[in-house]
Amino acid sequence: MPPKFKRHLNDDDVTGSVKSERRNLLEDDSDEEEDFFLRGPSGPRFGPRNDKIKHVQNQVDEVIDVMQENITKVIERGERLDELQDKSESLSDNATAFSNRSKQLRRQMWWRGCKVKAIMALVAVILLLVIISMAACIS
Repeated sequence: MPPKFKRHLNDDDVTGSVKSERRNLLEDDSDEEEDFFLRGPSGPRFGPRNDKIKHVQNQVDEVIDVMQENITKVIERGERLDELQDKSESLSDNATAFSNRSKQLRRQMWWRGCKVKAIMALVAVILLLVIISMAACIS
């Protein structure tokens, strides 16, 4: 005797609800005594009520599917927001490092400019002393 509960996955129904799949598998069983307990009485006086219940259950299954999709989308959105936050923090850190490095480089360039000016002033003073000393030696 094959197992009563098989799991059938169709390519179209992979995202379907688990409850709907279980109910369909249980309804496929052909034993009338078990059918009574699984589906309830199915006599002529219970037919329209049973159809209404099935209709409502199908609507509930659709709502469950939509909610599962919404939850998945919210989770994906949260992951994307986390990635965006990490990237923005990285950019902020890089901007701070760039600012600090540019200030340091500006100071270095200022000191180099001061050194060049000091050397030029020293050379000018030495030239003036040489010219003055030559003029003093000649006279």
